[in-house]
Amino acid sequence: MNSHSRHPINIAIDGPAGAGKSTVARLVANALQYIYVDTGAMYRAVTAVALERGIPPDDEEAVGRLAENLDVVLLPGDEGQRVLADGTDVTSRIRTIEVNRNVSRVATYEAVRTKMAEAQRRMAKAKGVVMDGRDIGTHVLPDAELKVFLTATPRERALRRFKEMGDQANITLEQLERDIAERDRMDQEREIAPLLRAPDAKFIDSTGRTIEQIVDEIVEWGRAASRTISAGEK
Repeated sequence: MNSHSRHPINIAIDGPAGAGKSTVARLVANALQYIYVDTGAMYRAVTAVALERGIPPDDEEAVGRLAENLDVVLLPGDEGQRVLADGTDVTSRIRTIEVNRNVSRVATYEAVRTKMAEAQRRMAKAKGVVMDGRDIGTHVLPDAELKVFLTATPRERALRRFKEMGDQANITLEQLERDIAERDRMDQEREIAPLLRAPDAKFIDSTGRTIEQIVDEIVEWGRAASRTISAGEK
């Protein structure tokens, strides 16, 4: 174990859709030799399975029942994190436009959030976790030693998503920007654990900045927080 891992901490990275949270969180975890937890993938898995089973995403009761009984597991993989739902690999099925359009609604349901948050807290119990989402620093891990709120302009976030989709992007950049703005509104206005910046979270606007610059900044903050804990225990 390296010198930066002797006092592992939990790092919470929150922010709106398309801010680059998952990429940044994964690279920060790699640099610190921590475990990366993509919480958004868990809500996407519930949404994808609901759609595939013909459960209407606006049927809160039915989706809640599904979530309570669905076993969602995150595993490290060569191409990034793999997502399993009841033992089936759904990684390739959770980034579709249909899932994009429905995941914010599914994520507002109390039964869904309660089940997912319980699983996320279990993953973070042993420390040394980098977790990204909408409500990690405020709701899931309010005691995380480092909290970051990462954002970018809606246009920049839409452009990134558009490039991610590549040839499969059967949607215009303008429509994607509107979809992202709508997701922001839903995430901010939901009653259960809305998208908020924790008062003690460090703020990063990634517009016009490279991923490497942002990762380096967060890694340094993480190491500083770990050193502070180490010094406090001596």
